[in-house]
Parts: sequence; C-alpha cells; structure tokens
Amino acid sequence: MNPLRWDVLLVGFVLAVPVLALGLRGDLSTEDMMNRVLWCLGAGWAVVAVFRLATTPPAPARKPKAERVAAPEHAESGEASPAV
Repeated sequence: MNPLRWDVLLVGFVLAVPVLALGLRGDLSTEDMMNRVLWCLGAGWAVVAVFRLATTPPAPARKPKAERVAAPEHAESGEASPAV
C-alpha cells in the first residue's frame, strides 16, 4: 500500500493536529515537531492498513469438485438373474 494515498495522508494529518498545535504554541522545537509529524504519518499508514485488513471481505470458499457417481455394483453371488 502506498504511504502517500489520500486516506493515509488524511488520517496522518488528523493525528498530527495536536503535534502541530504544540509546535505553534512553542512547546516543541521545529525539529521535534517534524519528527513527530513523520511518526503521525506512519501511524496513519498503520491505522489504514489495519482498517483495510479488518473490513476486507473473506474470499469465497472454493466449491469441491462434483463427486463422481460410482457405477452400481452387481452382486456377484454366482446366481444368474431370474428369467422373465
């Protein structure tokens, strides 16, 4: 899965909003903020991967091949069939 998909970027941005707010407030340096934003992008990728795995429907089960119908076995008792 491409890490730059729109859903990954969207989730990563949502996770990065508090980090960006802390950076704008001055609690984090620019270097710390950018490192944590990258971690948010990785966490967004993981969240989307798990979500896709959980919501993917299972593959349909294969149907077994039709069983061959066995030919009826004749009784081999040594007796001939009755005459009509």
